[in-house]
Amino acid sequence: MKKSTLTLAVALGVLAQQAGAAGFIEDSKATLKLRNFYINTDNRNHGNGTVNYQEEWGQGFQLDYTSGFTEGTVGFGVDAIGLLGIRLDSGKGRHGNASSDAYGGTVFPTDSDGRAVNDYSSLGAAAKVKISQTELRYGTLLPKNPVISYNDGRLLPQTFEGGQIVSNEIKDLTLTAGQIEHVKGRNSSSTEGLSIAGANQSSNFRNGKYSNQFRYAGADYKVNKDLLLQYWYGGLENFYNQHFLGAVHNWAIGPGVLKSDFRYFHSTDDGKNGDTAAWYTTGYYPNNPVKTRGKVDNDLYSALFLYTVAGHTFGGGYQVSNGDSDFPWLNQGDGSSNYTITDSQIQKFGRAGERTWQARYSYDFAKVGLAGATAGVTYLRGDDIDSTIGDRKEWERDITLAYVVPEGTLKGFGVMWKNATWRSNVANTKDQDENRLILSYSVPLL
Repeated sequence: MKKSTLTLAVALGVLAQQAGAAGFIEDSKATLKLRNFYINTDNRNHGNGTVNYQEEWGQGFQLDYTSGFTEGTVGFGVDAIGLLGIRLDSGKGRHGNASSDAYGGTVFPTDSDGRAVNDYSSLGAAAKVKISQTELRYGTLLPKNPVISYNDGRLLPQTFEGGQIVSNEIKDLTLTAGQIEHVKGRNSSSTEGLSIAGANQSSNFRNGKYSNQFRYAGADYKVNKDLLLQYWYGGLENFYNQHFLGAVHNWAIGPGVLKSDFRYFHSTDDGKNGDTAAWYTTGYYPNNPVKTRGKVDNDLYSALFLYTVAGHTFGGGYQVSNGDSDFPWLNQGDGSSNYTITDSQIQKFGRAGERTWQARYSYDFAKVGLAGATAGVTYLRGDDIDSTIGDRKEWERDITLAYVVPEGTLKGFGVMWKNATWRSNVANTKDQDENRLILSYSVPLL
């Protein structure tokens, strides 16, 4: 029996013994989230077996159930998530997979013949216990913090399995700790171990190196209504240790507000990553001019400034990636996210030696009477990327247009178009143009 299933069974057994569990029932919520997702990717200078043009379309269903807690000093509850993805359009030539042994394609898992599957699904659950202002969860989690962030960039979200405790016993201070043991990819129905770029795949794809222990802990302290200070630690056994410091400040200037976001990551090797080639990360460039894989060694500094006034948001940022290796994060090779200010639609901009500046602009059309409509554009340019053939560079431009119906029968129905262009002269990469069209709607059931 899978851990998530066992967790749910134990939780329901405990709850069944609770008499008068009014809070458990009365505070329960259930929501059906619908997502229609289309994506196409044009690989302009494709190579290394890459499909020239990738295109898939599907309908996703996500059922979220959140219970309340049973009454008493110790409250018990359970959360559950059900996911179903149905293929509407694909093709072996557009699936984005050169082999049936590979990870899933652009959106869907891969069948035995190398084609996209007709549908895929999964079920997860988490038991939860609450004492005062401290809550413990064990089972399926969707963590989102500076050292681990689930990815929701396709039809269905990525999910993790493990335990997490969050405490708010001290005013304005949130303490978090947890351990993640497995992950389920955004285009997969199967759980797998945890890894990083370079070790997550071999010539046989799934025969890479993995760990089932990612431990993390963090403190978020709200100094006042305008200033948040953060410290987080994340460590993937036999791969890396990472420390994060952050500060977010809001400052009213004239008619608008300036938001300042400062982030620093210090990442070093752990265990086998320090001396065993199969566990090395990619993007490793020490004094040896031909070595491209090695141990984790990275310091990432960034600052992002956003000024919002009358519906307009103007932004600029800068990021520096120092050290011998690329910036590390949990990455199984089938779609992932990290907490950098440069985590964009296509690329991450955290390569060894990379210096990245960015400019942003967005507008909320509610200021001119069109509530629910927004638009934004971001441009990033990275230079000084370390490589065996000298410094390289890359740039990306992302455009987003979105509309969410603000009221009426279709209140909450959303339409979003995301367009991205990425260009680079980094070796073994491919220029890309990408479009995503997303229709979304949530139906409250409880």
